[in-house]
Amino acid sequence: MKKDVVDDILGQWSDQKPELDTASLGVVIRIISLSRAFLRQATDALAPLDLELFEYDVLSALRRQGRPYALPATGLARETGLSSGAMTNRIDKLELRGLVVREADKSDRRAVIVSLTDAGQRAIDEAIQLRLHAADESLRGLNNRERNELAKLLRKTRLTGMDDAEEV
Repeated sequence: MKKDVVDDILGQWSDQKPELDTASLGVVIRIISLSRAFLRQATDALAPLDLELFEYDVLSALRRQGRPYALPATGLARETGLSSGAMTNRIDKLELRGLVVREADKSDRRAVIVSLTDAGQRAIDEAIQLRLHAADESLRGLNNRERNELAKLLRKTRLTGMDDAEEV
């Protein structure tokens, strides 16, 4: 198999400190590097729609709920792993763009329900196609069995090795 820059880094450590077992570091460095590349790829995939990744996250959370594509603002914050203050700022920006609307919750005057507009639904439906295509492209070197195995191993790592793994 072809070597990458991480192999070079680990080889240098092995030369300097042969007693070190660097296998775990090799996995972590590669995941960090891939994370950065995947974030760039996601940003680039959404650029034709003039959508930022944070906007995609909010619209996606609403769309995944099914009709009527709505959540209380607190539930939306929970779905996206954000504080209520950060969520308010994001909702403001999306509302200005006509992608979501806020409505008072009829059962709780203190709460706000955030819903996708028709434009928001069209945007997220197109965005998910772009994101899926970009993800497929970035994993083109793996067949379906390998993709499934990698997903299984990464899931296991998140569930057993990372008590403080960030939600997506």
